[in-house]
Amino acid sequence: MISTVIRTCFPAAAKVVADRAEEINKLNVFPVPDGDTGTNMSLTLNTVVGEVQALPVDASIEDIAKAITHGSLMGARGNSGVITSQILRGIAEGLVDAKNQEHPTPGDIAHAWRRGVRVAFKAVRKPVEGTILTVLRDVSAKADQLEKTKISTSEMLDALVVEAYESVARTPELLPVLKENGVVDSGAFGFATFLEAFVNAATGKAGELTDFKTTVDAKADVSSKVQIELNDDWEGSEFRYCNEFLFKAEKDFDVDASLAYLATLGDCELIVGAYPDFKVHVHSNEPNRVLEYMLQFGQVYEVFIHNMDMESHDRTAKIAADQAESAQTSDEPKKALGFVAVAAGSGEEEILRSLGVDVVVSGGQTMNPSTADILAAIEQVNAENVIVLPGNGNIRMAAEAAASACEDAKVAVVPTKTVLQGFSAMFVVDPEGTLEDNVEAMTEAIHDVRGGEITTAVRDSQAADGSPIHAGDVMGIQDDSIDVVGSSVEQVTLDLIAKMQDEEEGDSLTILAGQDMDDEAFEQLVAAIEEAQPDLEVDPHRGEQPLYPVIFSIE
Repeated sequence: MISTVIRTCFPAAAKVVADRAEEINKLNVFPVPDGDTGTNMSLTLNTVVGEVQALPVDASIEDIAKAITHGSLMGARGNSGVITSQILRGIAEGLVDAKNQEHPTPGDIAHAWRRGVRVAFKAVRKPVEGTILTVLRDVSAKADQLEKTKISTSEMLDALVVEAYESVARTPELLPVLKENGVVDSGAFGFATFLEAFVNAATGKAGELTDFKTTVDAKADVSSKVQIELNDDWEGSEFRYCNEFLFKAEKDFDVDASLAYLATLGDCELIVGAYPDFKVHVHSNEPNRVLEYMLQFGQVYEVFIHNMDMESHDRTAKIAADQAESAQTSDEPKKALGFVAVAAGSGEEEILRSLGVDVVVSGGQTMNPSTADILAAIEQVNAENVIVLPGNGNIRMAAEAAASACEDAKVAVVPTKTVLQGFSAMFVVDPEGTLEDNVEAMTEAIHDVRGGEITTAVRDSQAADGSPIHAGDVMGIQDDSIDVVGSSVEQVTLDLIAKMQDEEEGDSLTILAGQDMDDEAFEQLVAAIEEAQPDLEVDPHRGEQPLYPVIFSIE
């Protein structure tokens, strides 16, 4: 029975994706330390598991489909999570229509995939070839082809897994940025992983298939086209502690040997810098052993150890507290217009609140908030009209999904890609204006904001001009393009600002220091900018964002 198969196999498949989230995260196109597709997809699937398992044992396929639709939407994080939620919704709705609920036919399977294609493509305004949507469409086309043959349902499912991996292997040929960076699409790979795990749980089959390439062969096609390299992932590690510290090495310090040893203590190991000064990062359950080992080869200072389990718990508790506060004030009259924004650092949050944002959702590059997180924030505002500022392109779809799901207010999303665009948007707000007029003015305001980000490469890659990037290099990124590469944060920042000024001269620069840049270094950087760009008005603030020591905007 379809309902029984879903209840049994979905949790098993979700666990496989969770176990392999790091592998999926490694496929991030840019070599920045926040590749989180696998984490987002896993969190989305786990929310579905919770809702499905909460149903009574005799729940109908209609009830299960509703749980999948609601759970995947509320748990969706990032673009990959939102698109996955729509794929799951479409396929689940298609399975409700199956003519044979006891033993679904190839025709039932093909119908479900067609429904998945329709729903998912409708949700994405500008589908891009070489992504999870391409794999979805290819698998559906294969299902349509097989429906016309005498293949069994079990054989058909195995064949669809093969097609999924073969489609993943083709993604670099369809999306140039994947080919340039030597990776397949991470969302597509995660989707194929989930499908394989689900089918394996449903059929109990493995190995060669009659008249079809084996799944192993299809995976080999993927491996032959890409080299999956290590990428630091801030969230989603199986290890509890995130260890970060500065390290001054003695002579004969062996970086490769130290990385190899740190890998035995945890994951996401990273040693960047140049002799004698390095920064070390590793996720581990034994921070004492990490420090003891490194102390053999030099001095450790500015140690920062995050308990990621506690951070996650605290974040959940904060959301619950916010929801409780919202419930207590639900009887208060609603105001006309309110604002929700997403921010990654405490400094960013403080600035947004000073500009009139009512609720700031914790998240950004390192942890995409879910649709449910943003929806809870919208409801907490207690306003007739609410404007959401996602602050990141990877959060926009979750924000739009939350806006669509809200029944108690009229909600609009101003598509800010950075928190600094959010600052500019809030400056033009007219508290007495309509929702539509404010959205128009805010959207127009962010078009004139050009952004830059400074971070460290976590794997080898190449810049926009084709020049090589090595792990540990400092990168200057403008609008998703790696335009400047160097060895120091200060010099790369100066070079990127100069390049952007040459392209289009601006009058003012707003710059935020991340948590990895101390006050002294920040003051020195600001002074250097003012000297190099005397006609540029500089407005410095502490943003405290993780992973990016400097972000700035020019207007």
